[in-house]
Amino acid sequence: MTQRADRRDFPYPRRRVMRWFLRSLALLAFKLVGRLEVRGSQNMPAEGPVILAANHFHFADPVALLSLTRRQVEFVGGFRFPNAPFIVKSIPSLWGYFPVRRGAYSRASLDYSVAVLRKRGVVGIFPEGGSWAQVLRPPRGGLGYITMESGARIVPVGLTGFENLFRQWRPKLVIAIGEPLEMDLPENSQSLSHGERRESYEAIGEQVMRAIAAQLPEHYHGVYSQDVESRKAAQEVSAYPFDRADMRGM
Repeated sequence: MTQRADRRDFPYPRRRVMRWFLRSLALLAFKLVGRLEVRGSQNMPAEGPVILAANHFHFADPVALLSLTRRQVEFVGGFRFPNAPFIVKSIPSLWGYFPVRRGAYSRASLDYSVAVLRKRGVVGIFPEGGSWAQVLRPPRGGLGYITMESGARIVPVGLTGFENLFRQWRPKLVIAIGEPLEMDLPENSQSLSHGERRESYEAIGEQVMRAIAAQLPEHYHGVYSQDVESRKAAQEVSAYPFDRADMRGM
């Protein structure tokens, strides 16, 4: 049996008790170390397959996503937090993230995400692929693939203030949940050529990133900013690695 077929049988939901505990702990922690505000809670679908797509500026961002809904959120990624407290570093293994080596293409992780969505689950995705800058950067192609294969609704989420955790005393933390996006997906994606599929992936990613930008203050917009200089500065840190220390996230 292929690895791709195995992913269809991946259990969902899972680790119910542990995840309930971690979500409760995350909510308590955010209230203790910051002033948490959740906007647009009514936009979070109560059922059906959902992709939560958010900006990624800080190591606490995955914790923010898992805390915003009682539904189980599955993650994939190379989550390494060298500057994070020990408890944050342990969350990926305790929650059960699907591991991906950073910088590597992983078809297995994409198929795993699709499998969860086909079970009417929730998948958390950071389209930019990493938290090395505190402005929006162009998306990677994985989001488009997952969306076209699953047909899931996408909910854009803006995360602000988390980059100030442990730098400021109880900073304001905002989770802004946008309305689910109406995506114009091809009826038969399998009939598309390689080039057409790539164009579709890019179009989906761009639409989602602009929707995420709409949930954020202007100075976070990066490559989607109205300001030419801001777009130029963001392009300089769009690729990993980068040189400008003033643009780095944690």
